[in-house]
Amino acid sequence: MLIAKVVGDVVASQKVGALAGHKLLLIQPVDPAGQAKGNPIVASDSVGAGSGEWVIVCQGSSARMTPVSEGRPVDAVVIGIVDAIQFEGGEVYKKS
Repeated sequence: MLIAKVVGDVVASQKVGALAGHKLLLIQPVDPAGQAKGNPIVASDSVGAGSGEWVIVCQGSSARMTPVSEGRPVDAVVIGIVDAIQFEGGEVYKKS
């Protein structure tokens, strides 16, 4: 799993039938201090996350184990919305 920030939506008017009706998000992985880490990725949204929110993301074969993504061709899925993160004694993120 990883922590990421939702930085945008991905709109695809043409996609495989198994993804019809699935919201796709552009997410930016972040390190424990909240700094961008690596490149943004596309993830299927299973929890109704919105732009600017920090989320928990599952990748690989585990991404296909949620009730929403089971059997679907996804490699990353948002499985939670972060309320707060504390790191090394300080608060890194708190949902407003």
